[in-house]
Amino acid sequence: MPTQIRTRPIRDSITMLGRSLRITSRSPETVVVALVVPILLMLLFVFVFGGAMDFGGYAIVNFIVPGVILQVLCQACGSTAVGVTIDMKKGMIDRFRSMAIARSSFLNGHVLAAVVRNSVTTALIIGVSMLIGFRPEAGFLDWLAIIGLLLLLILALSWIAMIMGLTSSDPEAAAGIASLGAIIPYLSSGFVPTHTMPWAIRIFAENQPMTPIINTLRSLMLGRGPGDDIWLAILWCVGILVVSYVIAVQIYKRKMTK
Repeated sequence: MPTQIRTRPIRDSITMLGRSLRITSRSPETVVVALVVPILLMLLFVFVFGGAMDFGGYAIVNFIVPGVILQVLCQACGSTAVGVTIDMKKGMIDRFRSMAIARSSFLNGHVLAAVVRNSVTTALIIGVSMLIGFRPEAGFLDWLAIIGLLLLLILALSWIAMIMGLTSSDPEAAAGIASLGAIIPYLSSGFVPTHTMPWAIRIFAENQPMTPIINTLRSLMLGRGPGDDIWLAILWCVGILVVSYVIAVQIYKRKMTK
């Protein structure tokens, strides 16, 4: 009996993961948009805007890949937030509360599904970028660091999306709030060097979390070593993850007791 109690949250979370992924697969339009938008965004920056922008000596595609990845990950928060809001509005929490399942599995299932979806999208972006000229020089350890940092970031953003989903009044509101967050990577070093920005925007860009994360990913992908940015990137990711996790869990607990 004790073993069953210990392992049930894991089993229930995996079950909820499967449920979330099945819901995603039943909406082919959502899947297509999630896969096509990153490709179009990459092509747009490389072939339309690239010739008119200063990338500080970097090849266009080499410079923007990390920025595109983070912009798409921030935008993907909308899908997670909308899914959570829909479950809330349909009374799924009340149904789960009456079932013999771990209460945490609802949150964990949505977060794990977001990790799976966003990991696939990230791999797709890197694959397409290599087809149009991206030539990473990262070694094995560099790629391990890249994967670890991206997973940490995806987890942090997924828990932020949970907060959006739990607090939004309807799916449209959740999507609208998430769309605002998708602007943040544009105000960073993701698409142009920060020194080219007006001073007020430059101060914000150089001191917000996306910039050290993007700088670290870019340096690792190009085999130049992460430098000190990696520690700041990890601190930002861990800090956002811990704070958003605590807030999401507290909101969820309050809604479960109503």
